[in-house]
Amino acid sequence: MKKNPLRIVHIITGLDTGGAEMMLCELLSAMDRTVFSSEVISLMDTGPIGERIMQSGIPVQALGMRPGVPDPVAIFSLARRLRRAAPDLVQTWMYHADLIGGLAAKMAGNLPVAWGIHNSDLDPQETKRSTIWTARACAGLSRWLPRKIICCAEVARKIHVGIGYDGSRMVVIPNGFDTDRFRPDARKRALVRRELGIHDQALLVGMVGRFHPQKDHRNFIKAATLLHKRFPDVQFLLCGEGLSWENRALSEWIDGAGLRNRFHLPGRRNDIPAIMAALDVYSSSSSYGEAFPMVIGEAMACGVVCVVTDVGDSGLIVGDTGAVVEPRNATALADGIERFLKMPAQERKELGLRGRARIRENFRLDVIAGSYADLYRQLCA
Repeated sequence: MKKNPLRIVHIITGLDTGGAEMMLCELLSAMDRTVFSSEVISLMDTGPIGERIMQSGIPVQALGMRPGVPDPVAIFSLARRLRRAAPDLVQTWMYHADLIGGLAAKMAGNLPVAWGIHNSDLDPQETKRSTIWTARACAGLSRWLPRKIICCAEVARKIHVGIGYDGSRMVVIPNGFDTDRFRPDARKRALVRRELGIHDQALLVGMVGRFHPQKDHRNFIKAATLLHKRFPDVQFLLCGEGLSWENRALSEWIDGAGLRNRFHLPGRRNDIPAIMAALDVYSSSSSYGEAFPMVIGEAMACGVVCVVTDVGDSGLIVGDTGAVVEPRNATALADGIERFLKMPAQERKELGLRGRARIRENFRLDVIAGSYADLYRQLCA
């Protein structure tokens, strides 16, 4: 048995705000540093999540690769870094890092590798060809490069076995949530609403996530149009990278629906627990690709009722504490949200607290981090 601390190098495609990136950040915050010594290598840049990781005292390096541009020199450079560092384990996050990190670890002396899969299906109409090709290459190499493949969702495991990944190496460890940081908070709810000019009693439906076809913001706006006819005073909040009035496509969709005075677009925020606490209903309108969305669990941990599309493990997260509707169906999304807007406030609050209890029971960060720790010890033995 190797002595503590075990040295783990995490290699990730990038460190902009996203589910896998957030889970890496949360995992590192929960790991016992007397047992695991961690460092992070981003194939591209440092990004806002990298800044947060560095502020916690964990070293982060960025290789500066450009998206979609194969760089054999960078792979050799990464292999040299790994050979010098000689970690006990390399953990990779997402397809490009799985492929490049896996090859580099092999070149560095056959270091043990655990891959990380954080996607479900890959929509050929919306997904970059380079990403699809990388996933297919990983499928072919999955019997040779990684010792384990960690999927964050059961749906993701099944889909990737279906496209050729080695199922015998796969294990499902769901994402985890810090329920001390994400919790109901009346003070933060009031502060966010005051900042955005939203009355304390106004009904507020929101969604958090970067502007990207996967998130299907247009479907959310179509559902909002239907809801506005049923609840003229309801307000809507979209929060995340690219979600501002400077986004021409987004503002045209909202203006086209005549809803500019009903929408709030605060852009990317660092106070997501407060944003979540300000909502009455959280809605995820994603149309494909999601595996185990962090934002759904974060909203539930804040005691907010969720209406989600049936993508990835979204339905599993919500269980019987919210509603699951068909993707790309604005009427179904509006109907699901309407169900909770019509509820008496106290009944909606109690249902939200049941959702928080579900997260604490099944997806608490310290328990999930323990599952990662057990697997890391096994792979390092």
